[in-house]
Parts: sequence; C-alpha cells; structure tokens
Amino acid sequence: MNTPLPSRGIYVITDGRPTGLVERVAEALTGGAALIQYRDLTRDDARRADEARALAKLCQGHGVPLVIDHDVALAAAVGADGVHLSQADGSPARVRATLGPGAIVGVSCYASAALASAAATAGASYVSFGAFYPSPTKPGAGRASIELLHETRHLGIPRVAIGGISLDNGGLLVAAGAEFLATVSAVFGTDDPRAATSQLASLLQA
Repeated sequence: MNTPLPSRGIYVITDGRPTGLVERVAEALTGGAALIQYRDLTRDDARRADEARALAKLCQGHGVPLVIDHDVALAAAVGADGVHLSQADGSPARVRATLGPGAIVGVSCYASAALASAAATAGASYVSFGAFYPSPTKPGAGRASIELLHETRHLGIPRVAIGGISLDNGGLLVAAGAEFLATVSAVFGTDDPRAATSQLASLLQA
C-alpha cells in the first residue's frame, strides 16, 4: 500500500479491544479519521496479523493510511502504509529498507524538540509529542508543553499532539500548530466512534 500521509487531521489509535475492533475503526473512518494506527501490545501474533490485515484492507478502501505501532515485520506482512516508532525502534532509513521508500514513518519524540529535529533530519514522515494532558491510556506518561509546538514550527513535517486530547482542549493544540490530534480514548472510549471522530475533526476545520 502507498496511501500518502495527509497534511493534517484526526489520528485514531486502536485500543487493543478483543472484539469489535474492525467495526469500530470503520466507524471512525466514516467519521473522518485521517490516519489509523494499529496498536496492540499482546503476544497473540495470529490475532494481531488477522486484525492488521483486515484494517489494511479497510483503510485502503477509505483511502486512509494505516501504520503499525513498532512492528515493521507485521507492517510488511499485511501491506500497511508504514509504522510508528519509539526512540528505541531504530531509524526511518531501516524501516524504508524493508517497507520501501514511500513508507510512512512516524517517530515518538515525547517532550523534546531536539529529538524531533533529529527525527526530521533522519527522514521521519511525522513526529509526535505528548502527553499534553493526563492520558487515560498512558497515565504515567511524561508531560509536554504547548510551547513545544511553537518551537517546532520549522521542522517541515507534520507534528502530532497526543495525550488526553478532547473537544475541550484539542483546539488549543491546533491553534499552537499541531497538524494532527491523536487519540485512543476520545474515540474508542465512546459509544459512537463515528460521531466522536467527526466532532474532533471539526477542531481542525475551524
């Protein structure tokens, strides 16, 4: 798959639920999700492969890229558009050697402008910062300042804001320069992922 990375939008990250995942991602896509990340920290490799393959097909049908959290081999096996890396996962160049030069490669940069600059220089497609607010998904995550978004406007690649994103605070991050708002619970912690995604997407259209 070679679906290009959009310039901005709502970045929906899966929550590892054991049932109904594909259906709920479909709702988020209908609501306007611009980018999907498959994130599942279990060791059930067969289930992960089945889910990732189903999501790759689903996202392709919607023209929305799918990236896989950490797992380059899984991304290659299911034809995903790329991966999201932590600082311990290696370089974008290593990923593209496996997935191809057009692969989307995101890099977590936490609360560091220096890490983001290094990632951009190394060829990252986007960088992510966070947590900007207390996160129900990662309650122990370090905090990032909104000022970080002002400091990194020069990078030339999209910046993703993550951590406790909601309708009440997402607009502040967009105003500060975030091109993407990433969320797990603000979409999958609701009874209506389609409506939740659509409402969040309105923050980037204002």
